Amino acid sequence: MPSVLDDIIAAKKDEVAERKAAKPMTELEAEVAQADPPRNFFAAVTRHTPTDRTAVIAEIKRKSPSAGWIRDEYRPGDGVAIASAEDPFLPENIARRYHAAGASAISCLTDGPFFGGDLSYIERVREAVPLPVLRKDFIVDAWQLWESRAAGADAVLLIAECLTEGQIVDMMILAQRLGMTVLLEVHSAENLMRVRPHVGFPHPSYCLLGINNRDLSTMTVDLSHTLRLADLVEEHRGVLVSESGIRTPDDLKKLRQSGVQIVLVGETLMRQDDPGVALADLLR
Repeated sequence: MPSVLDDIIAAKKDEVAERKAAKPMTELEAEVAQADPPRNFFAAVTRHTPTDRTAVIAEIKRKSPSAGWIRDEYRPGDGVAIASAEDPFLPENIARRYHAAGASAISCLTDGPFFGGDLSYIERVREAVPLPVLRKDFIVDAWQLWESRAAGADAVLLIAECLTEGQIVDMMILAQRLGMTVLLEVHSAENLMRVRPHVGFPHPSYCLLGINNRDLSTMTVDLSHTLRLADLVEEHRGVLVSESGIRTPDDLKKLRQSGVQIVLVGETLMRQDDPGVALADLLR
């Protein structure tokens, strides 16, 4: 793994170990039992849309290792903790704009140190809009799936580059048990071939396959990466999600022409004064 991803995963393992120590599994299971039922993320993005439309998973993202703070106003300010009462960033307002502009679902970054997110954002977004919400984070332990569902997540991201094949299979089974959709993400052709047999396991209505257009070694993005890799998973075109580097209506058109009707878009929208207007322009 490239050093930046290596650093993130190492930090995440330490963070999860601390969170597990602070919250016994019995307490987490009780929270899941009391949580509102999950919304159907899979259906929201695959109930297809006419062939001339694209389902957009619109992302709430303040920061990234490659871009830093995406806009100055997304900085919490000196001495202000992320998601505290003093933090001016309101993910629920962005979610409302996305919903009004035609988003099919919401992706919400919950990693704090590297992406400026917080787990509390999931419930805040879910209370603001009727759309299903994906927890976008670095899942390294099955405990995080329970944590995600307790926090209100309707879907979770699993990154193939961060997990063994056995971990992926076990987590996909647990996610279905918890009623959550899995977005199984790959960056390389090698990892796509590794996970391809498991797409749709254990049930086809709980798994989406994401192709991330970002090269992890250079951090550059190339939309044609999806177009190249899509040919390797012809049988899974209906659940393919293109991620990163999507900026214009023409990009959506190119993807649709290759049979890709679902995209995840974040930084392109979050860089604009009004992410909702940016989404409406993208979908026009």
